[in-house]
Amino acid sequence: MAYHKLFASAASLALAFGLAACGNTDVTVDPETQDKPVETSESSEQHGDHEGMDHSGSSEIPAGLMEAESPTYEPGSNVIVNADHMDGMEGAEATISGAYDTTVYAVTYTPTDGGDVIENHKWVIHEELKDSGSAPLEPGDTVTLNTDHMSGMQDAEAEIVSAADTTVYMIDYESPDGEKITNHKWVTEEELSAP
Repeated sequence: MAYHKLFASAASLALAFGLAACGNTDVTVDPETQDKPVETSESSEQHGDHEGMDHSGSSEIPAGLMEAESPTYEPGSNVIVNADHMDGMEGAEATISGAYDTTVYAVTYTPTDGGDVIENHKWVIHEELKDSGSAPLEPGDTVTLNTDHMSGMQDAEAEIVSAADTTVYMIDYESPDGEKITNHKWVTEEELSAP
């Protein structure tokens, strides 16, 4: 009888260790905090990795989006990009391919094709939201995305992080590896400067 109890205890202990070893292998530990999970998703906004992002886009704009009447940077003008939405963007010289007045949002969402939550994605404009009503929406509001800037973004439910009425720009630029990016959507006026 004691043998059976000992065997059962050993088996339970082995099972417990085995289950503990089967943890989530998609989470790594930040060496500075030692206990804070760090996302390893290929499209994680927090770490600047935008492999799922469509760097180039169509020149087609969402229905209802109005061209800016007097933008600071006219289409065709050259600018310096002061944003790091993706590797190689910050400091790049770009050409304005479109300027539009709208409400722009930073959003947090879970991709519809799986993967980690994308936090504070910049930018989605009001015209890229489904059944959103009138602008502006408030931080904390929940919306459905109607755009595919990144894989898994179309039809994803998102939470508004911030909102601002401003001019947004579509830009063309060249990445450090020589890739020509055309009609990249979107950068805000505050993210651009004159060369």
